[in-house]
Order: sequence, then structure tokens, then C-alpha cells
Amino acid sequence: MSGFDPVAFVVGPFMEFEFMRRALVGCLALALGATPIGLFLLLRRMSLMGDAMSHAILPGAALGYLAFGLSLGAMTVGGIVAGIVVVFSAGLVARSSILKEDASLAAFYLLSLAAGVLIVSLRGRNLDLLHVLFGSVLSLDDASLLLIAAISTGTVVLLAMLYRPLVLECYDPTFLRGVSRLSPVAHFGFLILVVLNLVSGFHALGTLMAVGIMILPAASARLWVRTLPSMLVVAVAVAFASGLVGLLASFHADLPAGPAIVFTAGLAYLVSLAVSPGGLLGARLYRRAHLEF
Repeated sequence: MSGFDPVAFVVGPFMEFEFMRRALVGCLALALGATPIGLFLLLRRMSLMGDAMSHAILPGAALGYLAFGLSLGAMTVGGIVAGIVVVFSAGLVARSSILKEDASLAAFYLLSLAAGVLIVSLRGRNLDLLHVLFGSVLSLDDASLLLIAAISTGTVVLLAMLYRPLVLECYDPTFLRGVSRLSPVAHFGFLILVVLNLVSGFHALGTLMAVGIMILPAASARLWVRTLPSMLVVAVAVAFASGLVGLLASFHADLPAGPAIVFTAGLAYLVSLAVSPGGLLGARLYRRAHLEF
């Protein structure tokens, strides 16, 4: 009777099955693109906004599906258009009325979510859209991988270009508006990147799970390190590790892959919350060790 082989346990599924390799590449692309966006959302205190916008893309994806079937292009374009409409509508209302951006975004998010559910129910084929709601990371094809990789690449490039104004807007948006005309560009450019990465994420993890790979690794990184470059590195590493462990759990334990990946990221956050320097117990432990030294 042969013993347990950890190398075969970890590497075997990816060596043997192409769909596992595709899923792992998709997780890597999402970690490189979506997770840095999630970190900026976290630093801007807009984490719940990401969740709202992930639901806001549903009516566009549903319209694309109902019009063209399971067409990657139609569902992607529909989701992007729906997300951008919600973002700019909320921004316009916030700048033209007494409502703040969070209130206007919540209103448009609820409206778009209700519209999406109504659109889906019109044809009575809700089950066909389960992969939109809960993801289909194990069935990514070449076109989906290229789309996710393209959005991730564009996100990295644009984040590099907007890095300084985004950092300033995270910590002192009033100062940025006073010294630079790039404030609206950085603000709305960042929101468009959020929409693009949520649309990218729903092809792999679904609209209900896409925001998880953005926010949970970012929250874990925030608890471990203090500088922004370090947070970016740690967040991407946690996101990719969560994808790897989640895929292995899905394969060996016959679990749904998308929820397994996000649940793994959630476990990483809970562990970080407990033992990291910025966590609940870790803060006391590290402070005590420092004083004893």
C-alpha cells in the first residue's frame, strides 16, 4: 500500500487535466488584476461598493444572454455597459443633488439588481444563468482566458499610470482636487477598472463571488503589512494561493470551485485577523514580545 504523495496531491490534478490548468491560469490573472483593485477599494473605504457593483452588472449580462445566448462577447459588453451606466449615474446624482455617492450608488444598484432578476425571469430559464451567478472557473475556454488576461494586463498598466493620484485620493482626496486636475480622471478611471474587473471575475467566479477575490485577500494583506507596495504583493500572493488551494479542494473533495476559492480566501482572512500584527490577538502578542525584548 503506497503512502500519501504530497507532490502528486498538489501537482497531479494540474498535470493530468487541462481544465484544471486553465482554471489555475484564470485565478492567476484575476489575482494580478482584480485583487489590486480590491486593495484600493479597501483603502478608499469602498469595499461594500464593490459588492454593490458586482450585482449591478447582472442586467447587462442577462440581456446579452437572452439576446445572443451563451455568447462571451455579448455578456461581457452587456455587463460592462450596465456597470458603467450605474457608476456614472451614481456619480452624476451625487454631484447634482444632496445625496452622497454611497446613497445614490445603493439606489442604482438595487434598481439594476431588480431589473436583472426581472429580465432573467421573463424567459423562465434561470438555471441557464447559474454560471453567471456562481461562476464556471472549471469551464474556462481560450476566449474567456484571453478576455480575463487582457483585462488584467490593462488593469496593471492603467494602475501604474494612475498610481500617484489614486494613492493621494485614498488618503486625502480634498488635497488632490486642490492641486491637480487629474482627480476626476483618477476617480472615474478607477471606477471603470472596478467594473471591468468585476465583469472579468464573473466569467470565472460569478457575480456573487467575483468581489470575494478582490476584497478578502486585500483585507488579509492590510492586516500583515503597512506600506502600499507590500500590501499589493501580499494581496496578490494570498489571492493566487487561495485560487490554488480552492481548486485542489474542489478537485479532491468534489466541491464547487468558485465558492471553494472564495471560502479559502475567507479562511486566510480569518487567520490573518487572529494572528497578524494588525489582528485581534496578534496585536497583543506582538506588542508584548516587543516590550519584553
